[in-house]
Amino acid sequence: MARGKQTFSKSSGKSGWVQWLGLALILLLIDQFTKVLIVGNYRLGDSTFVTSFFNVVRVHNTGAAFSFLADAGGWQRWFFTGIGCVAAAVIIWMLRAHPGQKLFSFAMACILGGAIGNVIDRLMYGYVVDFLDFHWNGMHFPAFNVADCAISVGAICLILDELLRVRKT
Repeated sequence: MARGKQTFSKSSGKSGWVQWLGLALILLLIDQFTKVLIVGNYRLGDSTFVTSFFNVVRVHNTGAAFSFLADAGGWQRWFFTGIGCVAAAVIIWMLRAHPGQKLFSFAMACILGGAIGNVIDRLMYGYVVDFLDFHWNGMHFPAFNVADCAISVGAICLILDELLRVRKT
């Protein structure tokens, strides 16, 4: 019985962070695959009606979330690339330090995969490729992508992890 516990703690201990990197890699690959499909099949501004509230559209975002600083003149490309790289390094360090904290590590892996996905876009294209367009009554939510979804899920899980942690104390 004790041996099983030791094995479990080892697998979720020092080497467990590699499993979280695997999740980040899967999210990154899904993000980049979907963007390759969009770039290969849509021109900027092209759109496909899917449902009464959702379209697939090719949009280029030179800024951050909700096109923040999109018209800043170009410096923001390198600024957001730098932030993404620093965030990735910090997240990898945090995953190595806390691999057994499952919800926290899941959140970090989601954010890592999404951040690297958007950094790759900025390096390759100079902008982030967005394509998920939700709308209601003629009002469109800013288009986003799989990386943005992963970052959002990660942020929500971080908040949940903190609420659960505080509740335990």
